Amino acid sequence: MPPGNFSKADVLDGKMYAVLAYLSIFCIVPLIVKKNNAFVLDHGRQGLVLFVAEVATLVISIVFSWALRPFLFVLFGFSFWGMVMAIRGQSVELPVIARIAEKITI
Repeated sequence: MPPGNFSKADVLDGKMYAVLAYLSIFCIVPLIVKKNNAFVLDHGRQGLVLFVAEVATLVISIVFSWALRPFLFVLFGFSFWGMVMAIRGQSVELPVIARIAEKITI
């Protein structure tokens, strides 16, 4: 489904879950509970990719703390951006994250 092409019912029913998708490990909840809602799945997939990237960055930053700190702030910024767009009832294609998220099948 093209970004932003969601039914009004999907958006209204899934806003809370779409926001939850960007809150760290909680990204799994919307993917399980609202797996039939296209709006939630769009945000949930991106939230999952962000979560995995954040965990990987944190693990690597244990060794190279100075190198990845800016990247971690970018990931947190993407999460915030995704939450704002979910609250507004819109979809967002986060750079790089969206292309990876499209390949996830649930």
